[in-house]
Amino acid sequence: MSCFFSPRSKLKTGIEVRPSFSVSQRTDRSEVLWSIKGLFGCGQIRYSKKDNTYKYEVRSLEDLNGKIIPHFNKFPLLSSKQKEVETFSVICSKVLNKEHLKAEGLKEIIEMSFSLNSGGSRRYSKEYILSKLKI
Repeated sequence: MSCFFSPRSKLKTGIEVRPSFSVSQRTDRSEVLWSIKGLFGCGQIRYSKKDNTYKYEVRSLEDLNGKIIPHFNKFPLLSSKQKEVETFSVICSKVLNKEHLKAEGLKEIIEMSFSLNSGGSRRYSKEYILSKLKI
């Protein structure tokens, strides 16, 4: 679970916010992704040349709030990742409530998102994203 930010000069805020849920597997284990997609009934599976894996990904805010998050609320993860699920849920709620269109809400979302998936790589630093805010 993560939240991506892209500078977009045409947007009022200067930043596009895109929450995303993804699971990746090596090619020899990718069949489980089709089962996950069937379970949730949403999302896409794509191949990533970057790391030679297949990724199941859900970007639709409607599907994240209506299918993915409720699943993990009903069946919590038995690991420290559950805290990330809870943070991700708050981020998605804020975006759904259009809080990302106001300076304070967007800054909160940016701060929270950088606590998710700390082992992952990001294209833009938090400082760079904050410097692109127009509001």
